[in-house]
Amino acid sequence: MSREMIERALKRATDTKECIIGENALEAVGDVFKRNFPGAANAVIIADPRTWKAAGEKVASLLAACGVSAGKHILEPDGKLFHGDYAYVPEVKAAIGDGASNIPVAVGSGVVNDLTKRAAGELGTPYMVVGTAASVDGYSSFGAALRSPEGAKQTYPCPAPRAIIADLDVMRTAPAWMAASGFADLMAKVPAGADWILAAELGAAEWHEAAWHTVQDGLKDAIADAQGVRRMQTAPLTRFVEGLMLGGFAMQDMQSSRPASGAEHMFSHLLEMRNHTYKGEIVPHGIQVGVFTLFMCRMYEQFLACDYTKMDVEAVLANWKSLDEAERIGREMFAGTPFPDIGVKAARAKFIGRDATRARLLDFKARCPEIKARLENQLLPSAEIERRLVAVGAPTTPEGIGSTKDATLADAVKTVYMRDRYMLLDFLDLTGQLAPFARRAVEKLKG
Repeated sequence: MSREMIERALKRATDTKECIIGENALEAVGDVFKRNFPGAANAVIIADPRTWKAAGEKVASLLAACGVSAGKHILEPDGKLFHGDYAYVPEVKAAIGDGASNIPVAVGSGVVNDLTKRAAGELGTPYMVVGTAASVDGYSSFGAALRSPEGAKQTYPCPAPRAIIADLDVMRTAPAWMAASGFADLMAKVPAGADWILAAELGAAEWHEAAWHTVQDGLKDAIADAQGVRRMQTAPLTRFVEGLMLGGFAMQDMQSSRPASGAEHMFSHLLEMRNHTYKGEIVPHGIQVGVFTLFMCRMYEQFLACDYTKMDVEAVLANWKSLDEAERIGREMFAGTPFPDIGVKAARAKFIGRDATRARLLDFKARCPEIKARLENQLLPSAEIERRLVAVGAPTTPEGIGSTKDATLADAVKTVYMRDRYMLLDFLDLTGQLAPFARRAVEKLKG
């Protein structure tokens, strides 16, 4: 069924025309290149030292065998650890050169793909990617998640790849933490979907029916067998990788990351913007996201336990903030950072007047049971989320990624001022429940 879903998603995709997932999929690289870049005789492989060894050298050989001259550019050839900084984009553009003559082929996972994606986008040339790890959903998404020169993590607009190859045998050679990271990131679509439902029901977000079904219809099957993914068994690994691709296709269809990320991603972005490391190393994005996926599921359980049909709307309106007040708080949240305006921009984007807020709350109060029913159908029990994180080998606590419960409590407030995306945390901030809910949620995170 997932393969059928992939084919349906490709029909709606704005950029990607072909996606091959399976064992020995690498053998198709020449045919895929020829089909998707007819007449192209030159390629430039973008890789790092590990991904060149894992697949890049073979990709070059396979392209040469079908008459395509394949140059290469190795990022940080001495093996230095690096991540998705925009600063690498000019280097990749220079390596590609004339985008009209040279087709970029990213061979790697999230960072290599995002850097190539943005560089190709700036050059106005299509590209393809050979994924080397089941670590991200960004292979198939529009936009590149990179850290700006100022230090803020943001999505740079650029087209998705024209063609994707995901060879399961290659992915099996990647470090185990990479699949754990991807699995945790895919599980994040559970609370992210809940955030989207809530925001849409409150009139605070656009709804995109096709994108919703693309990411959500196969999600629970894709994340059903964490142990099977950890063991790299073919059937669960295939469903999981297909789930990652579907998440990206949903973002491509909607031209937004809304279908695939919610508050759990905002916590991760805050850590990345602080150059967070643990034991001297960068904590992978999906590993971070997994911890906050569990946190958000615990937040939702408290939310669902509340009877909002008895909510005193006028009392809640005492927490409403004028635009000036919201901007002041947003400014203070990020004062002294390289990105001082981020909170102000978010406050402006999400601001609605007192009367509009009253109308939103009254509507929610009246329809609370049906909204809760949708959310309950979307969510999984936090205990099950925790079990699967453990089963796949991912941390479940802030301490497990080198953070603290106190930092999580502070960041729970900051997430409200991170983006223009309405989330459960925005609602709880308005109702005055954010701090107590967050404290109870972190207290349940063992560690």
